[in-house]
Amino acid sequence: MDNTQVTRVVITGMGTISPLGNSVDEFWKGIAKGENGIGPLTKFDGEAIDIHVAAEVKDFKASDFMDRKLAKRMDAFSQYGVAASLEAMKQSQLDTADVDPERIGVIVGSGIGGLETMQKQIIKMHEKGLDRVAPFFVPMAIGNMVAGNISIATGAKGPNLSLVTACASGNNSIGEAFRQIKHGYADVMYAGGAEASVNEIGISGFAALNALSNSQNPDSASIPFDKNRSGFVMGEGAGVIVLENLQHALDRNAPILGEIVGYGATADSFHMTAPSPDGEGAARAIRSSLKEAGIKPEEVGYINAHGTSTPANDSAETSAIKLGLGEKVAYSTPVSSTKSMTGHLLGAAGAIEAIICVKALSEGVLPPTIGLTESDELCDLDYIPASARKKQINYALNNSLGFGGHNAVTCFKRWEGA
Repeated sequence: MDNTQVTRVVITGMGTISPLGNSVDEFWKGIAKGENGIGPLTKFDGEAIDIHVAAEVKDFKASDFMDRKLAKRMDAFSQYGVAASLEAMKQSQLDTADVDPERIGVIVGSGIGGLETMQKQIIKMHEKGLDRVAPFFVPMAIGNMVAGNISIATGAKGPNLSLVTACASGNNSIGEAFRQIKHGYADVMYAGGAEASVNEIGISGFAALNALSNSQNPDSASIPFDKNRSGFVMGEGAGVIVLENLQHALDRNAPILGEIVGYGATADSFHMTAPSPDGEGAARAIRSSLKEAGIKPEEVGYINAHGTSTPANDSAETSAIKLGLGEKVAYSTPVSSTKSMTGHLLGAAGAIEAIICVKALSEGVLPPTIGLTESDELCDLDYIPASARKKQINYALNNSLGFGGHNAVTCFKRWEGA
């Protein structure tokens, strides 16, 4: 590789399974219209833990995307990831018969992995005995299998990795995949995250941390930056984007949807679950992303915030944006949290929010923070309340923060041609 030549990395395909629809088109229509994907919790009765709503995937049939027998050997998080990848592959017009499969890789993460499988098989073991654990328990449960299954489904034979950085997993995966191409290790990467933790153990665990909203009203449950916010709403699904060396994409006449130009990854080194209140760690990730992109803070046209609707996260992230951009610029930069519509997809959150950033750039539509009616005095930025804002922008940041102090920020650019 000629290190004197800058390798540009573009997005040529996107796919999603989400609480707002099981394709990017359906998902984006819901986001742009400010629709709420949160509804009553239907997968089990959460009354005992005072949890009543969730952002569930709806009308998903794995057999619509893959062989029925193969689907039965996957946990839902893998099914979601494979389905999203196949949509992204189709849009990208990738065919391993025409390109080198050894130069195509996968980095798709999950915050928790096959939690539904773990729950079912542990209960089965306790109730029926050690010898009744399912033969495919391990390959269904382990977190790396979403990347493994995507590799098998798409024919990708290059770098094949799964990252686990809690709620930053999807965004870190995209950033690290960007670097794989930028530094010459691959020409194409499937990147993103998948999660399926809307189940008894997943929701009970977060409820025990007092991290979840107890609201019975879906419209006032996930209300990032609002003075009355009280916790996040669990979501599920997957987001996968195809990243590609620009020249490789041009050579095969691939559709180009946008460009990724920067990535920052830092640690708070502060607390297991709480973000650093001053936002210092996330601010460094913002600055690193801008530095790699080669742009000034005032060039950022939109930030998709992590914005979980927890008291600690939203105020700390507000501080981080001010510190990362400078207060004057921060106050003039549009920000929103689309978790107000999708809930929090944990390891998949940063991935579906990357898709939102790419669409916001290409469509000139900045999505809203629905449900935000009374801003917290500690959350005083321009959060685009209620409805989307039409505005043509050139750069967007995608913020993700995870338990353990993980911070990931990616920077996307509107495609204007080579």
